[in-house]
Amino acid sequence: MLGEHFTGGPDDLLKAIADGGYAGIEITDTMIGRYADRPAEFATALKSAGLTLVSFAFGSKSGFTLKENIGADLEAAQRWIDFAAAFPGALVSMGSATVVSDGPRDDKFATAAEFYNKAGELGRKAGVEIAVHPSSHDNTLLFDRADYDRIFALIDPSLVGWVPDTGHILRGHQDMIDTLTAYRDRIRYVHLKDVDAGGTWAMLGKGVCDTQAVIDIASAAPHFNGWLVLEEESETAAADPAAAVKTNRQTMRGYGA
Repeated sequence: MLGEHFTGGPDDLLKAIADGGYAGIEITDTMIGRYADRPAEFATALKSAGLTLVSFAFGSKSGFTLKENIGADLEAAQRWIDFAAAFPGALVSMGSATVVSDGPRDDKFATAAEFYNKAGELGRKAGVEIAVHPSSHDNTLLFDRADYDRIFALIDPSLVGWVPDTGHILRGHQDMIDTLTAYRDRIRYVHLKDVDAGGTWAMLGKGVCDTQAVIDIASAAPHFNGWLVLEEESETAAADPAAAVKTNRQTMRGYGA
């Protein structure tokens, strides 16, 4: 529903998720639409749909790696922290650091970590938990296990949690189970996605993701809040997003979730 063919708005998203049988939703700065400055109205829409706001996710054209953009990125973080604060228990998820300019990778890791930690401080002041969501998309700075180790060494775990995304971890050629276990104390909630052995997006349960193992690890993680957020980027979902949402929910029922 983030694709170029989607012409709906946030209310269409809420309906699709509710009709799919879900209890909550993660929404992004590119999805929130007319509710961006109206958290009370969005709360009413959520209540009408029978949904809980799990998290508000946002990114930046700076990729969070441009030193000169830290101030503007923190202003955006504050905006969405203030929005999420209207929803008890909702987190703010920050997108993956991304390479958008030339220069040493060391500097980009340092800038991203500075931003993430300062955003975490803003979240702490507002009583809103903050987490980072690495990805495997083009130009990501956080692709493989070495990148994860590097950024986590720079991020204060008391300020910034982690939203592991199973599909992105697998696409980064990492041992997903080992990565989840190594950083289990940072897990706040989980993005469940599947890929085939070649790294192509697949419907949940149709790829190589060991979903049951992910559920088991997350369930035992000390700061896991209980939410499994299903994302779907396969061609099947692109063809019929609402149907894919329902299918994945049925798949999760097979795991007792």
